[in-house]
Amino acid sequence: MSEDPDVDSLQEQSDSTPNKSRQDHMSIRNSQERLVQMEAESNLNVVSETTIQAAKAYLLQRSTISNINLYDHLSLVLTKLLDERPNNAVDIFEDLSRRVKLKQFHKKMDTLRDEYESSMAYSLAEMQKSLFTQAAKDEEGGVEHEEEMMLTPLPNVMELAFYFEQAGCGLGREEMYRIFLALKQLVDSQPLQKCRFWGKILGTGGSYIVAEVEFREGEEDTEELGEEEELEGKEEDKEEGLKGEEDEGEELEDKPPKSTYKPPPVIPKENIRTGTNRYTYFVCNEPAKPWTKLPTVTPAQITVARKIKKFFTGNLETPVISYPPFPGTEINYLRAQIARISAATQVSPLGFYQFAEEEEEEEEGSVRDNYEENLEFEGIPLTELVDNLNNWVHHTQHILPQGRCVWFNPVQKKDDDFEEEEEEEEREAPDEPEPEMGPPLLTPLSEDAEVNNVPPWVVKASSNLIPQFAIAVVQSNLWPGACTFAIGKKFENIYLGWGHKYSPENYSPPAAPPVQSEFSSDPDTTEVDDPTVEEEQALRAAMEERLAAAEEAEEVEEEEEEEEEDDN
Repeated sequence: MSEDPDVDSLQEQSDSTPNKSRQDHMSIRNSQERLVQMEAESNLNVVSETTIQAAKAYLLQRSTISNINLYDHLSLVLTKLLDERPNNAVDIFEDLSRRVKLKQFHKKMDTLRDEYESSMAYSLAEMQKSLFTQAAKDEEGGVEHEEEMMLTPLPNVMELAFYFEQAGCGLGREEMYRIFLALKQLVDSQPLQKCRFWGKILGTGGSYIVAEVEFREGEEDTEELGEEEELEGKEEDKEEGLKGEEDEGEELEDKPPKSTYKPPPVIPKENIRTGTNRYTYFVCNEPAKPWTKLPTVTPAQITVARKIKKFFTGNLETPVISYPPFPGTEINYLRAQIARISAATQVSPLGFYQFAEEEEEEEEGSVRDNYEENLEFEGIPLTELVDNLNNWVHHTQHILPQGRCVWFNPVQKKDDDFEEEEEEEEREAPDEPEPEMGPPLLTPLSEDAEVNNVPPWVVKASSNLIPQFAIAVVQSNLWPGACTFAIGKKFENIYLGWGHKYSPENYSPPAAPPVQSEFSSDPDTTEVDDPTVEEEQALRAAMEERLAAAEEAEEVEEEEEEEEEDDN
């Protein structure tokens, strides 16, 4: 160690200088790392706060249905869990959430008037309000409106409802008045010559209000006529296609076996304004709802409708699932039932209708289908209407078992068929069916047949206490719900029921046809094993021997013939 103090101090200072600079460098580095860490923490805090705010904003969104948000709902549920502290909280969490949500529900109430929920009756009343507003507008029509009322085909439904009310078979006055206004809407929208309230057919999901109408002459529904023409065109195209397939099949060498089965001929439906399609029918479920026109009815639909029994649903597009299968939907089944009910229950007092005097005597087998109103009819006394069924007659044609009012010969031949008949003379002609005949028009009710000793009709007076003001009432036992009244020169028919015919026994669907027997086996149809190669060779050799023997026999015959000619 040096003795000079200055030298020693300089040496110590030189030794401490590197240590100090190293410490300063470390402190600077630590401070930089601390700054970077602080910046990262601050950035992380900013990101986390943004995410939390976005999540909370999502939880605070209110539902468009219940008008509550998930954040408040979870807070209430967790608060209730912590307050009650039930066992197995995770198992009852859903039920607890539902109870909390129910407690938050409050009906919309006002201090002056409560806001009630709209019911089906209220919505229906709102819809039927248009009937009365239209009636108020018509009352402002003045003289023109009165002239239209004189020429309108709309009957006085309220007057008829008064008589049906006395007979005990009508609807309520309010409902009848709504139906009256609905019929007026139908008359205003369609070119009708005749319109009347036919009745009401009940259903499981809805009922049908039925209006019977007749279009003016020359203004018939063109859509229906167009549909018939389209169907005829399709049938002709189908026949031409079948003929073309037969011609193509003849050109082929290997023809597959053809079936000899021929389906029964299709019975055509009756034309518009005749038979079962004499009138057109419109239906609606409730007054003020749109009217729907029912299609024409076919004989096949009436024939199947007699074998099944289905309740109506109120929806015209509902399929009719039954056995035998029904050709159509509920709209066709409804039309078939209306035709059956009309043919059996439309009655009138004797003498109200008559046949035209100018009409010539018709040929045998023909059916009278036209009549006219007797202007000289003065009415039948009440006692005679009640005591004698001969004073009531059917003014609608009877439907034959074929499904038509006028019998159609299914084996009659068209002009085109006679040309084909010459080529097919070998085929046996089918048996001519016997024509069906039903009771003629204006047949008395006394000739109707009973069903299991049940009279088909019940005739009574509306009141025995005041007979001088009573009306005659006829009710059908075969079609429950069909009712007719008559007083003086007035009468009307109505049907209010389920659209089913009376059956003395419980309905059971018809049994399926018996299973067809197997085809009889014979050598031509029996399957055999294919021959082996040896058998085929043996058969070929045998055939060659036969051919050779036949040729030798022919040569011998020719030689003998030549010798005979030489001798001669």
